[in-house]
Amino acid sequence: MQRRELQPSDFLSTGSTLLNLACTGKVHGGFAKGSYFFVVGDSVSGKTFLTLTCLAEASINKHFDDYRFIHDDVEGGALMDIERFFGKGVAERMESPAMEGDLPINSETIEDFYFHLDDAFEEGKPFIYVLDSMDALSSDYEGKKFKEKKKAARSGKQAKGDYGDGKAKINSGWIRKARSALEKTGSILVVISQTRDKVGAGLFESSKTRSGGRSLRFYATLELWSSVKGRLNKSVRGNKRQVGIVSKVEVRKNRETGRERTVEIPIYHSYGIDDVGSCIDYLVGEKHWTAKSGVIKAEEFEFEGRRNKLIRMIEQEGLQKDLRELVGEVWSEIETACELKRKGRYS
Repeated sequence: MQRRELQPSDFLSTGSTLLNLACTGKVHGGFAKGSYFFVVGDSVSGKTFLTLTCLAEASINKHFDDYRFIHDDVEGGALMDIERFFGKGVAERMESPAMEGDLPINSETIEDFYFHLDDAFEEGKPFIYVLDSMDALSSDYEGKKFKEKKKAARSGKQAKGDYGDGKAKINSGWIRKARSALEKTGSILVVISQTRDKVGAGLFESSKTRSGGRSLRFYATLELWSSVKGRLNKSVRGNKRQVGIVSKVEVRKNRETGRERTVEIPIYHSYGIDDVGSCIDYLVGEKHWTAKSGVIKAEEFEFEGRRNKLIRMIEQEGLQKDLRELVGEVWSEIETACELKRKGRYS
């Protein structure tokens, strides 16, 4: 079945202009309604920040006013001040997949996750569901194997062979059904997964892998992989202090454009994603703006000075939209220049 033609109102921003462009080629949208997105990344590479920023963007987008914000915090890793980093709207609307009295209930097993997801579909209200993370989920099969091994070990016997945790098999059947329901309801599912070192990887193979089976990639509209490109440092009292990271995000599968792209996103511990800073760095890096001895010449803004001063000027004068549009124009120019200028084979 062919997907209906999507409108601008169907797209949710990731909170990063560059990531939006890498995902869809659109300045203001990276994730489309009715789709499932798979985010894989190294530890402390910004996976949780990236996904929760999507909720922040939804909270200020009128086209998502009737959406539930479901955060299935399996890891218990989202301990930052939600209101400070993502706004009051997210703090008030973000909910766990279930409640037991006043106690929030998050998934513990892969079965729990799909049951909670089905509960959300049955409620009939569109939603954005973030699972953080697939790796932290156990399974009924895994629990059964543990009990079997425990009993065998204490009786001096050997348990039967173990063939994994069962999650790959469950994902294979259930993620397909969930994807169909997402499209019907216009909901969005984001599944986070942690990278693992790939033992015995060949010379030309990736050294990283992840759990959960092939279906997680197969049914994803986008598959994103994040890693730490570098640290952001600041000198305080004569000593260098780490204040954030530069997250490298690779789009490794893309049903929207078919293009694999890589972007770099600065994330500060005290601020979150620095979209303005990343846009400036992109324009300088692509030589649209010149920078000599730390002085940037931004002709469109009639500005010449250092990066921090340019950021302040853009934020104080409310020029963020103009900056994003400019980045989109440069991105499109580069994409067009990369195309083969040949007659279509079937035209």
